[in-house]
Amino acid sequence: MSDEVGTGARREPGRRRLVLWRHGQTPWNVENRFQGKTDIPLNETGLAQAARAARLLAGLHPTAIVASPLKRAADTAAALAEITGLEVAYDQDLVERDGGEWEGLTGAEIRARYPAEHAVWQPPGGETSAQVAKRVSAALERAADALPPDGVLVVASHGAALRLGMCGLLGFPEEIWERFGGLSNCCWSVLAEARDGGWRLVEHNAGTLPQPVLSDDRPAQDDRNGTAAT
Repeated sequence: MSDEVGTGARREPGRRRLVLWRHGQTPWNVENRFQGKTDIPLNETGLAQAARAARLLAGLHPTAIVASPLKRAADTAAALAEITGLEVAYDQDLVERDGGEWEGLTGAEIRARYPAEHAVWQPPGGETSAQVAKRVSAALERAADALPPDGVLVVASHGAALRLGMCGLLGFPEEIWERFGGLSNCCWSVLAEARDGGWRLVEHNAGTLPQPVLSDDRPAQDDRNGTAAT
């Protein structure tokens, strides 16, 4: 990454955990449309996914919940808040990657209209991977700094945003973010605080049973249908 993001030095050492929870399914996920910052709500399946996942995450005894203010993430967080009694804080820096001219387009439409940009996965008029990694990892560090030493923070956000944020927290260059497998709807990753105040990845794309990843990741070479929306 071009800029260093928080190292954890501001915090008292502890055993904090960050649970990075992707929102439930939306109509645009099903239609393979790039969502980005477009405010698409959960569909009925997504609401059910959020309720089911919330029951599991409540067993981790979270001490705080923070969410993207986009409705699909906010409503996912609300399912956990209802069970735990915790209030949800919102951070604009946790919204999904700005997809620029790609938002609302299907994966096939993106490939056809923007072949060069699709090849490097850079939406015209949208954010770069470096920009997203910097803002999301900074938001995660701010939220972590507010936790008690043994706190558990659940972050309800978006697939690309969370994976790029993980790159920042783990000290990886954002160029390798796709090496983290995708986050399925309403699945999560867990980062645990390391002894030096940094972070280590202890779980990725956890949930119940494996689910397909309907996300705005660049499609794998053997995925001819492509993917669009997170």
